[in-house]
Amino acid sequence: MSDLQVPRRRWGKTELSIPVIPFGTQGFGNHFGPVTDTEAADLIRFAVDIGVNHFDCARCYGDSLRKLGLAIKQGVVRRDELIISGRVCCHSAAQWGGYGSGDPNYTAERVLADVEDQLGILGIDHFDVLFIHDPENIEPTLASGGTLEGLEKARERGWVNFIGYGMRPHDFHLAHIESGRTDCFLCFGDHNLLRQTIGDDLLPVAAQRDLGVMNGWSIRRGYLTGVPVENFVPRDRWRDDHHRAETMRLWCEERGYNLLELTLQFSIRETRIHGNPLGSLDKGQLTANVRAACATVPAEVFEAFFAAGL
Repeated sequence: MSDLQVPRRRWGKTELSIPVIPFGTQGFGNHFGPVTDTEAADLIRFAVDIGVNHFDCARCYGDSLRKLGLAIKQGVVRRDELIISGRVCCHSAAQWGGYGSGDPNYTAERVLADVEDQLGILGIDHFDVLFIHDPENIEPTLASGGTLEGLEKARERGWVNFIGYGMRPHDFHLAHIESGRTDCFLCFGDHNLLRQTIGDDLLPVAAQRDLGVMNGWSIRRGYLTGVPVENFVPRDRWRDDHHRAETMRLWCEERGYNLLELTLQFSIRETRIHGNPLGSLDKGQLTANVRAACATVPAEVFEAFFAAGL
């Protein structure tokens, strides 16, 4: 991989320089296939060596948090080699806000306990960035004594440098941006070959405020990579996006184009987006993603693609 140099971008006002394809740690969290501790450590080291040194993690990403922490504690990678963004999950009333039922605990006190515990799992003294992850409601996170205040207190304690939100609803993002209290955010599912909506509202405001932006699901959980969609979703469960993605795959295959390159280069060419995290399962996937991120796709290919009405 020495012939490749992963492009990097300034992540808004955080001033962090991140690879355009940060490593989404769900890739080695056993959600997409089994990954042993040894394999995860080797993959993490490999990623750092080829320039993908930003790891975007969360408790709900399987057991990836523990595996990243193990790699750090065992000296496979050093903390000063890494950029680590994490999450305070707000999915439900389940432990630490994980997936389940009931209303999440939005209190600042819960946030501080959560962050301190995660730092222990990772064996580090601070996160570079922490996101409030998928709250069902935005108001209690912004309220006095709420989740965002908890992250602000964590920052005062030196446990995190920059704070923001990781979620999908655009109105939620606009609310935290308007508050003026955040540095960056992660959105997902709304800037890729299938759907482009964040340019309508979020990106102009983010650029004006110099917020760091990450774009999740650029490859739509794998089915915009050139692999047949039915490898990911049984055909009897296909919806419109699945049919469109398969049509895109066949269009590229017939013309000798690489859909993964087209997919990633489409996201990367939007300069108001700074990182497009990908959850690579192994070195082969990561290598393919890096090569696609470094590829050049001629403008006429994009023109033909969109002219085809795919």
